[in-house]
Amino acid sequence: MARKKEYIESEVIEKAMTLFWRNGYENTSMQMLEKEMGINKFSIYSSFGSKHGVFIESLKSYKTKVKDVFDKLKNASNGVEDIKQFFYDSVQLGRDNEKSEKGCLITNTYNEFSQSPDELIKEQMNAFMNDLKEVFIEKLRMDASKNEETIQKQANFLLLAKHGLAAASRVNSTKEIEDYIEMTFDRL
Repeated sequence: MARKKEYIESEVIEKAMTLFWRNGYENTSMQMLEKEMGINKFSIYSSFGSKHGVFIESLKSYKTKVKDVFDKLKNASNGVEDIKQFFYDSVQLGRDNEKSEKGCLITNTYNEFSQSPDELIKEQMNAFMNDLKEVFIEKLRMDASKNEETIQKQANFLLLAKHGLAAASRVNSTKEIEDYIEMTFDRL
């Protein structure tokens, strides 16, 4: 007879997500996962298949966590100001989680796996980035004075600025981050 799980998968994935957020995929060992999740290796393999499986579930959990911030951006109607608020909200999301390092798990993963042959992770990262860029384009189009070429260039710029913001928020002060955001939007 199979043993009953003595843990709630969503709770242990939340713990694993925090660990991956803080250390990255490569620097997170199975022993670290066991300790952080509070379950043994057998349970991890039984429920998630592998460290990679835990990581995929952690990314899904993170996407759920950022969904409110992303939906707020998508549903807003003030164009560039909405994107600027999204930048501020993204930084705050990283700061709200006291156990995590600052930054964005998606951007950290995007950077860590940029040269990796892991197609599943790359696919998820590219889908997220493409979705974000499309929302940026939609918001930029609210300014009727912008032509399509300018909108595309600004959307690319904002996507790269968001990557930079995520990296900077790991090491820079609040004032420096606020200045970065303000200067990013100064001439948009």
